[in-house]
Amino acid sequence: MSATIRDIAKTARVSAATVSLVLNGKRGISAETRERVLSVASHLNYTAREPRSQRLVRSRTLRFLKIAKHGHTVNRDHNTFISDYIDGMSQESVRRGYKLEVVSFEGKPISEIVASLPTNALGGVIVLGTELSSDDIQLFNVVASPLVFIDTFYDKIDANFVNMNNKDAVDKIISYFINQGFRRIGFVASNVATINFQLRTEAFLECMKFRGLSVSPSDIVIVDSTYDGAYQGMAEWLRKGPILPECYFCTNDVITYGCIKALREFNFEIPRDVSIVGFDNLPMSSAMAPPLTTIDVSKKQIGYLAISVLDDLVLSSEPWPPVKILVGAQLIIRESVAAKRT
Repeated sequence: MSATIRDIAKTARVSAATVSLVLNGKRGISAETRERVLSVASHLNYTAREPRSQRLVRSRTLRFLKIAKHGHTVNRDHNTFISDYIDGMSQESVRRGYKLEVVSFEGKPISEIVASLPTNALGGVIVLGTELSSDDIQLFNVVASPLVFIDTFYDKIDANFVNMNNKDAVDKIISYFINQGFRRIGFVASNVATINFQLRTEAFLECMKFRGLSVSPSDIVIVDSTYDGAYQGMAEWLRKGPILPECYFCTNDVITYGCIKALREFNFEIPRDVSIVGFDNLPMSSAMAPPLTTIDVSKKQIGYLAISVLDDLVLSSEPWPPVKILVGAQLIIRESVAAKRT
């Protein structure tokens, strides 16, 4: 049996009326109390339910929540791929007869974002989960409207996700490096805690092990995910005078740009001295010198699929099991990788 409002009130040591006000996004509740109530509701796996009659007359308005929790990955450097998500969602929303709202949040507590959602004025909600933790995701359990998270993926959380297939993408990169003759493959990871970065790190180590290739700790560089942070982190590493691997896979394109700047300042030429591959296929990647080899995942397709899943949830008269979709990747080969000299 699912938890009730009274169960939440008892555990959180507040009144049932207070729980109701929090779950319905009403004002007049302190931030501390709101956070406690939502955390308890998440812990008890509380899920808001609506009468069937109310679901059948649900609004045709969908809302996309663009959330920058800390801004290390959701920032102006990545506005292009977020715009692609929105384009895909907008086109499919129109096709299916919905109105799409876009609401941005920067640095706002997730509990406040959850509480700001109207209880029955939305047909559904799409959440940009790039910077959200598993605990953040579960705070949305109290939302009555159908929910889909994009740009994140948690296998063990009962929620709907549409994300890129990071393992597929990294496997394509490692295979390409091997086909070019490389065996000592380096990795530029990020110290920013996002699930996609974590999944790419795990995929890199797994793919290398599967192919019988060793990974030296000295071949993994950990930097911040911003351009300046990546540049500073790589420059600091290069000052130590390491013997570089033959090539690097960088966690994303912005990190790659910062690393390339640092490598050039230390007189390493791309790809003559070190080959490099990024991830995201941002517009600058094709215009830089040399043009960057990188991974492309259709952000528009992810946006389209999010609306498609949401529409199915809205129209269904019965609850669905969690829907989890991973979109495959394409390696865009340009000029930042050279075949290994023999």
